[in-house]
Amino acid sequence: MPAPTDPFFEPYDRDDIAYGDVPSAPLAAYLEQVDCGGRALDLGAGAGRDTIALARVGFHVTAVDLSPRGAQRIRQRAETAGVGGQVETCVANVCDHEIPPGAFDAICATTVLDHIPAEDARRVWKRMTAGLCAGGVLYVEVHSTEDPGSDRHPGIESDAPKSETADAVINYFAPNQLARWAVAEEAELRILRYEERLEWDYTHGPEHLHGKAILLAVKTGAHPAWYGQPAAFPRRKSG
Repeated sequence: MPAPTDPFFEPYDRDDIAYGDVPSAPLAAYLEQVDCGGRALDLGAGAGRDTIALARVGFHVTAVDLSPRGAQRIRQRAETAGVGGQVETCVANVCDHEIPPGAFDAICATTVLDHIPAEDARRVWKRMTAGLCAGGVLYVEVHSTEDPGSDRHPGIESDAPKSETADAVINYFAPNQLARWAVAEEAELRILRYEERLEWDYTHGPEHLHGKAILLAVKTGAHPAWYGQPAAFPRRKSG
């Protein structure tokens, strides 16, 4: 039986785990193109799709999520993938999780800043940006007001099907809000990719629509070998 404090027990307990095992596409493209390693933090790690991707390219990852069942599945999947020694799980509310300044080479937060109150999201964001070391990369994904579950325009007018876990989203991001956070001087970030889009989700429950804002950024002054997603004109491989 699910614990009352684990609202995601059932989605993460399924044989086909909610949200699947494929990492977020812009993050996956970055990990494929850029030499990676060091320490990574996956906030709101869920059942570990981004955690495992980070570990596979050489990061030692701390995966933080409120769901004890999600943490169990992350450990299982990490062992199966052969990266169990590179993954540590922490069952905690991201609002309470300390992020030491300059401690991480990569920080990932896929649909977590939208699951906490707006004022808490801003505080966690500031900890995240401060937690990146020189050259560090940041990946953030949030639900936007285009989402059918939103209580604001235009999502509130949408009659598209919404997610089975939509009730857990309490902070929908307005147009350009995440981008404005990223370009603020105190964030010390350089944007590699930013987009706001609609997407159909087939990974859990009945098919449903999402509105998303997606940010991939690095610390100011960092210039990794990023060719875009998909890669536009990468160097040809010899042989």
